[in-house]
Amino acid sequence: MNQDLERLIALQRLDTASDLARRTLASEPEREAALAARLASAEQNVATAKTRLADNQNARRAIEKDVAVHQGRLSKFRDQAMEVKTNQEYAAVQKEIGFAQGEIKALEDRILERMIEADELTAALKNAEAALSADKKTIDSDRRALAAERAELEASVARMATERAELVAGLDPNLMRTFDQVARKRHGVAVAEARDGICTICHVRLRPQVFNTVMRNVEILQCDSCQRILYFVPKAAAAATGGLS
Repeated sequence: MNQDLERLIALQRLDTASDLARRTLASEPEREAALAARLASAEQNVATAKTRLADNQNARRAIEKDVAVHQGRLSKFRDQAMEVKTNQEYAAVQKEIGFAQGEIKALEDRILERMIEADELTAALKNAEAALSADKKTIDSDRRALAAERAELEASVARMATERAELVAGLDPNLMRTFDQVARKRHGVAVAEARDGICTICHVRLRPQVFNTVMRNVEILQCDSCQRILYFVPKAAAAATGGLS
């Protein structure tokens, strides 16, 4: 294979890999934000569960205070019942006693409802706390993996930059200008495999004479449609490498 063409293929592989690494690095703040949002959501679930349980307990205490008030009234009415002089007074006191007892019964029913609800809310709080604990462990692990990936990608980008400089130093400046011009116009991809008479990126069929020349990999030829620099991978080599990736 033409050495310049071989270098251009290697250069394209480096640029593609480097671009992917840079885009992955650029996406890391978003990925970190997603982890932070997940943690915040789990923490909010715990806070909400605690608030609901606290509201339940406050409501129960308020009802218990009302019960105490009605019990005090009931005690007073019972004392009065012992002192009344007429049947009419006795009937009035008994009516008040009945009313107080009814209120106490209704309030005690509400307390029972709050107690049952409290059991459910306590279980919900425990579940939310367990979920938060599990999420914290997972998120900590994901953050460590993200940091390790970041370090690896940064090292990889630096290494590829060095390799690229070495490749560029060995290339004809005119070829390098062509490569850069095409890459700028074609989303960073300046080199394409030609297969079965077709440019595999723009999918336009090549002229037979052009494809026959490309198959020899001895000249620098460009696709008439997309202007990408073309190369050919023999079947045995294609099976072994999968072509340019």
